[in-house]
Amino acid sequence: MIAELKELWRYRELLLVMVQRDLKIRYKNSALGFVWSFLNPLLTVGVMTFVYTNFIFKDQPNMGAYIMAAYLPFMFFQMCILDSAQSVLVAMPLIKKIYFPREILPLASIFSNFINLLLAFVIFFAYLLIRYFTNPVTFPIKATAVWLPVLLLITWALATGCSLIICALNTFYEDIKYIMGVLLYLLFFICPVLYFSEQVANSAINHSTNGLIYKIYNLNPIGYLCTAYKKILLDPITVTVRGSETAAADPMRWDYLGVAAVTSFAVLIFGYYTFNRLKWRFVERP
Repeated sequence: MIAELKELWRYRELLLVMVQRDLKIRYKNSALGFVWSFLNPLLTVGVMTFVYTNFIFKDQPNMGAYIMAAYLPFMFFQMCILDSAQSVLVAMPLIKKIYFPREILPLASIFSNFINLLLAFVIFFAYLLIRYFTNPVTFPIKATAVWLPVLLLITWALATGCSLIICALNTFYEDIKYIMGVLLYLLFFICPVLYFSEQVANSAINHSTNGLIYKIYNLNPIGYLCTAYKKILLDPITVTVRGSETAAADPMRWDYLGVAAVTSFAVLIFGYYTFNRLKWRFVERP
């Protein structure tokens, strides 16, 4: 694996060119071009804020921010897997003609999506500041936001490891991309994106299992990462649970975040190992 990493470093300029190409192609022939990288999260913030503030969470006027804090990293995770799944198949004619580290193909998709994630968080912080200037009560950017680069690194590791595995398998079995589309759709509802983990902790099924459901729920690395983004970026709030009852926000669980970090980097190492084991068979694909 060390030899593959050294070779990848030698081809770093090619990776940079591939990332630039991916970013350009993404918005090719569109009038606004790269501006869509800003408009997509901005429009999503607007719609979610309107719907959840007026119809669902009426007692929490800043619900849009809590949703976006988890929505952005989850969508990055999802897009990395779906985009990289096809990256080798699309470039198969090129693979059969010239040699270069095959992992550059999925990595280009991953890094281009990571750049879009960073731009989306710029919009997220701008949104918080605009709300603050229109209603200056408490400064919205918390000191704990310094942990954001750590969460981004863990999220990148998890997304990269999963993407490399899915990319390698999908090259031989194209059913994988359809299976992942369904699983990622279901995973979106399993993760605390549209709701809070405290609602899971105070659910009837969790109480009936003496908290076992909540423990298992938080062992999902992307799930607890969604919770962690909310907790480091935004103030804790009182959550409505089981009808009209309320529950205070749980503190940040660093033990669960540690499990997510270890799991993510383990997946990254295993994913890179798996991809390198299979990449030499790509040209054998009919």
